[in-house]
Amino acid sequence: MVGIDEVAAAAGVSTATVSRAIRGLPRVSPTTRAKILATAKELGYVPSSAATRLATGKTHTIGVLAPYVDRWFFGKAIAGVDDELHGKGYNLSLFHLGGRTEPRERLFSRSMVHKQIDAILLLCMYLHPEEIEDLQAIEMPLIVIGGPVPGCPNVGIDDYRAARATTEHLIGLGHRHIALLHGQDDSDLNFSVPKIRVEGFHDAVHEAGLELDPDAAFYGNFTVQSGIEAMARFLEMPEPRPTAMVCASDEMALGALFEARRRGLNVPKDLSIVGIDGHEMGAAAGLTTVWQDPMAQARRGTQMLLAELAGEAGAVHSEIAEQRLVVRETTGPPRA
Repeated sequence: MVGIDEVAAAAGVSTATVSRAIRGLPRVSPTTRAKILATAKELGYVPSSAATRLATGKTHTIGVLAPYVDRWFFGKAIAGVDDELHGKGYNLSLFHLGGRTEPRERLFSRSMVHKQIDAILLLCMYLHPEEIEDLQAIEMPLIVIGGPVPGCPNVGIDDYRAARATTEHLIGLGHRHIALLHGQDDSDLNFSVPKIRVEGFHDAVHEAGLELDPDAAFYGNFTVQSGIEAMARFLEMPEPRPTAMVCASDEMALGALFEARRRGLNVPKDLSIVGIDGHEMGAAAGLTTVWQDPMAQARRGTQMLLAELAGEAGAVHSEIAEQRLVVRETTGPPRA
């Protein structure tokens, strides 16, 4: 393997200058730095990560903490982090933590991150109070993507406004009896988003002067299968059933839509269905939804972390991400 001595000899500089140039430290002219980097690339020199870590105290690794890795939002967000880090000299270290119901140690202990990562990107999840304390005690840049965590900067959509937008869309079409498919029940709350979206639905219904029907509230877990199962329960309700259903995610809405059509319902004439998230399959199915871009949110959060690590104080802060109501073929006025 080519060593730093060979790079220094080929570039006509000292090994200390090569080290400073490769690590991005000051007191190296732009011309000299460019020459050294070009020489190192030509020779195939790869700096030792261990040596760099010892010299700078940095691992050049961003830690991504996620409750799930196999669900749409989380998979997209992880891909967004990876896209942003590509070519920036940083690596991604993924910590798959599991949901609230799975046994886990205290997540944000110093031992977990000691000498492993330089910054934390947390994907929305439920945190116990002691876990929030552990998280805030770790002195490194931190950003939350998706649902908020108390006391932590966050990049994500306004989930309350998203739920209100879908519900108010249905009310505007003339629906007065609307079912709700929750993301999760209170005994299995893995992250804050379900509760926030339910609050948006409830407030929109109340402000329209409509009544909430407790028998028309169903529970899922943000998966297509749970949407299928919820629709089966919905169809067991006695007539007259609700004329519309607000689903707390597109995946559940898609499951409900597939099952409704399989059972012979005409969507939207017999039942209007809306989701939230902007899943790619929703466009193909003609699903009305509130669109968001988790990849863009994760990229933005990663940009903030990298800027903070580069010395830009205050680079990490909360931002509301882009969202918009997209009306498609699954919603329409109720039958007369």
